[in-house]
Amino acid sequence: MTSPERFSRGTGPLERVSRRSLGSLGNRWIVALILTLAVLSTGLAGPGPKDIPCIWSGVDKILVIGDLHGDYDNFEKIIRGTGLVDSDLHWSAGPTHLVQTGDIMDRGPDARKILDALIRLEAEAGAVGGLVHVLLGNHEELNIGGVIFRYPDYVPVEQFISFLPDGYRQRQEREIEKRVRRVRGSGVRVPVKNIADEFWSSLKNDPEAQREYLVNFNNKYGDWLLRRNIAIKIDDTVFVHGGISEKYSLWGIQKLNDRFRLEMTALQRATVYDEPVAPPQLEIVYRGDSPLWYRELATNPEQDMREEVDAILANLGAKHMVIAHTPRTAVTLSQMKRFEGRIWIVDTGISKAYNNNLSALKIINGEFIVWGGDHEEKDNAGIPGRVSAFSRLGLRLLPSAG
Repeated sequence: MTSPERFSRGTGPLERVSRRSLGSLGNRWIVALILTLAVLSTGLAGPGPKDIPCIWSGVDKILVIGDLHGDYDNFEKIIRGTGLVDSDLHWSAGPTHLVQTGDIMDRGPDARKILDALIRLEAEAGAVGGLVHVLLGNHEELNIGGVIFRYPDYVPVEQFISFLPDGYRQRQEREIEKRVRRVRGSGVRVPVKNIADEFWSSLKNDPEAQREYLVNFNNKYGDWLLRRNIAIKIDDTVFVHGGISEKYSLWGIQKLNDRFRLEMTALQRATVYDEPVAPPQLEIVYRGDSPLWYRELATNPEQDMREEVDAILANLGAKHMVIAHTPRTAVTLSQMKRFEGRIWIVDTGISKAYNNNLSALKIINGEFIVWGGDHEEKDNAGIPGRVSAFSRLGLRLLPSAG
């Protein structure tokens, strides 16, 4: 949910999205910039994009969860409350597709716990015909690309500690113990927590420690995240973190994912791993109008964008788009629904770092249902003129019989 305007003012990861400006990220790119894009075809470009699907059809049950920003507790409440998991937090929704729309990272303390849970649920869902789709948000982009510490307030101390390598973290913990002994030996009464908090907060600003964080995060989760998509289409609905503008809608879903993965992988190799890779001309990464940052579908007056929304959806071959990134202030159908149900916004500020509004969107046989903690509101935007049998029964996400 970060503002992309910071990029356009020259304070972002790249002052301008051009090959010339890439040199501003460090001298180590000077050599890289003279290499050709042929380097990318040698395997440095990561997983083959054509092997990663991004379009599905014939899906009856979809659950969509918006920005989590490190709030594992609220994430757990949502997946329990919607029936996605059982009392032991194991997948219990059969062939349901779970879509998490990005921004798992930053602001709150437990991004790593959420990632670990989603990786486990991905395997459990796949075993019974379900799927877990984790889309990348702008905060994943900043962490994978190695520029997150340009915004030090984004990374809470708890997240910083959790992604440090075990050995490095343990060495720092021993240093804290030494400091505690010194303080106690001097007769000063200071809570151990205060000493530890001061130590970690200071370390978070240390370039060496930041590099330990970035390399370890990318080693353990970067490649997995780069095999996720930035946009997917399930039946007649597109899902994306920020939104897709008319310009990018002309690319189509496959090209959006392929190009982002190409650029992001190259930047990860150059900035995090110091590899001599020449990043390509940036056409999508770190751009304020890219699908990870675009806000106009959530913020512009509807009367000003009706024709544009029609064109965007037509270009994508879709009837609806579900977006996040721009938070709503309430968990209601009217707050989440725009353009007569063609656009749905699922970022309600779920994390306690924002609004603490628990919510999810269910799409059941084309019917849109807003889950808001202890209530549901149903909308027939997907199936005009009828109410499904699932709605009449007050459907929860349960496995199919048999």
